[in-house]
Amino acid sequence: MEFPERFSKLPEYAFPRLRALLDGIEPGAESVAMSLGEPRHPPPPFLDEVLAAHTGLYGRYPPNEGHPELREAYCDWLSRRYGASRSPDEVFPLNGTREGLFNACIALVPETRRGRRPTVLMPNPFYQVYAVAALAAGAEPVYVPALPQTGFLPDFAAVPADLLDRAAAAYVCSPANPQGAVAGLDYWRDLIALAERYDFRIFADECYGEIYRDAPPPGILEAGGDPERILAFHSLSKRSSLPGLRSGFAAGGRATVAAMRQLRSYAGAPLPGPAQFAAAACWRDEDHVTASRELYRRKYRIADRILGDLPGYTAPQGGFFLWFRVADDEAAAVTLWREAGVRVLPGSYLSRPVDPRLGGGDPGRGYLRLALVASPEEVERGLQAARPYLAQGESGA
Repeated sequence: MEFPERFSKLPEYAFPRLRALLDGIEPGAESVAMSLGEPRHPPPPFLDEVLAAHTGLYGRYPPNEGHPELREAYCDWLSRRYGASRSPDEVFPLNGTREGLFNACIALVPETRRGRRPTVLMPNPFYQVYAVAALAAGAEPVYVPALPQTGFLPDFAAVPADLLDRAAAAYVCSPANPQGAVAGLDYWRDLIALAERYDFRIFADECYGEIYRDAPPPGILEAGGDPERILAFHSLSKRSSLPGLRSGFAAGGRATVAAMRQLRSYAGAPLPGPAQFAAAACWRDEDHVTASRELYRRKYRIADRILGDLPGYTAPQGGFFLWFRVADDEAAAVTLWREAGVRVLPGSYLSRPVDPRLGGGDPGRGYLRLALVASPEEVERGLQAARPYLAQGESGA
């Protein structure tokens, strides 16, 4: 039996690779999980009450476009957070941002661009759904390196003109997964100008936008531009530590949102009714977000104190990952697990070799991703256990 050829070049998913690398190796100490970006802060205190008040909605099909209260909560939050005025028909609920990031390509990337196969630009390293979405839409993924010299953000202007001429969309994540880099307003404005020049859309993955050290990261909606060219994605998985609620949303122009909504009508499932009202309550409340953010700031300070003097350390501006430089990322991950019981992800599991036209190499190789998602006490225990091996730096862990 044959399988679609377009999926033959899928990047192998990171976590099965990690299991294959570490399974059969006994951890050298009580284990600390720092590989998976699954927030483990306390949920909002009102969550159970809101869900219980709406359990009757499990007996009804939820509206595809979202309950009015939920869409109004999105619009109110966008206004408070970014000063962005959006109407309810310019926002769209998602079963987590992954659903929307995938379906954006299916709904919005055309079959051809100027008579040729379209390209979809994305950072490298990258959230792997970007590449899968591009391939599912029949497009060519273009992996644009996000390197120290570019501030760990992709320099799309450096992409060769023949690839930009075919570009249908570009994914950007800010704060970046895995490096924690933040796109400033100048970055967003320059990218919008490039998108206008070459006529492609921007899919701005801002799911980590409420986790930061000091100043709130600017959002793409603050940078202006044609609303139909920009689609911004937000999530309660990170903002409210609710990955199991599977609730996010996208904000864009009316026609863009209508295309997403039409695809959902045929090939998706709306968020269950009780979850929609719980999500609305979460988007309207800031107290639980402030408390969670302070826990992340404590963990930033812990990481700075324990690892800040090591040459492989880069302090993240936002998000909840450390991106630590080592000599051999797979060997370092094995050593940390075998000797210290700390489970981390090799950076090369999140990247692809770079097209020689974009400089070659592999921007994830030689890095580890460490997730700061557990309690501050557990994060401190894990980093203290890892430090002796990470201190070997580029000589290897």
